[in-house]
Amino acid sequence: MKINGHTRVAGIFGDPISHTLSPAMHNAAFMAIGLNAVYVPFHVKADSKGALKAAVESVRAMNMLGVNVTIPHKEAVIRFLDDVDAHALDIGAVNTIVNRDGRLFGCNTDGPGYLLSLRKESGFKPAGKRVVIIGAGGAARGILYSFLGLNPASVVLANRTIKRADLLANEFARKFSVPVETAELDRAVMEKVLNSADLVVNTTSIGMMGKGELGLPLKALPSKAVVSDIVYRPRKTGLIKAAEKMGLKTHTGLGMLIRQGAIGFELWTGKKAPVSVMEKAAVKALRQ
Repeated sequence: MKINGHTRVAGIFGDPISHTLSPAMHNAAFMAIGLNAVYVPFHVKADSKGALKAAVESVRAMNMLGVNVTIPHKEAVIRFLDDVDAHALDIGAVNTIVNRDGRLFGCNTDGPGYLLSLRKESGFKPAGKRVVIIGAGGAARGILYSFLGLNPASVVLANRTIKRADLLANEFARKFSVPVETAELDRAVMEKVLNSADLVVNTTSIGMMGKGELGLPLKALPSKAVVSDIVYRPRKTGLIKAAEKMGLKTHTGLGMLIRQGAIGFELWTGKKAPVSVMEKAAVKALRQ
């Protein structure tokens, strides 16, 4: 990679950010298509007043291609953008910012990326199925929104803070006919919830870098259920390992990272993303 005065910059804003595989994935993609660009991780602290606004302004000031937005900024970043597409506005979260000649445009590739990966790796089709989503943050918003548009039989949103889950469920109830129930992330409660689930997906950061355990009572799940975790580092979280031991079908977060990243790559560059190159780079980075 040769960096010079014509090199364009893309990146990712998050806190924490050291775990991200996006630089390896996108830089390999830029090289593969011969684009003079570089992708950089930026640690934008959540507890630093004005940091997110200043970071977003830098995208415009430095004429960057755009950035990805990850935990915990996906919801807060919206107010600093010039335009937000209807899909992301409905979701209430942005994970990709595109610089269009100085105007910053926000969109959300989480849901589409997740569903593409889920279908490819597990064959799961949401229509008529019972889905349980763990978490009520920015990633949960995009994934929940995408599921509700595909006519599942039911959706349960489980979160440690039940009020946050209730707020999200009520917000989306006005947009879809599929009811969204809520549940506390309590073992006894989750045993009942998981008893009839076809899919359970963790959208929180619990398990990232091997830290924390959800402690879900997976034994309550039907034998044909799918267990999904959007955390990709480690590739197999404690949740995924526990599900595999029980013989359940699993789906890891690496595929979502690659697919949502590929959609964002195409928005920034206007060129088809080299998905296989991105996947190989991400897998290699995980092993290092």
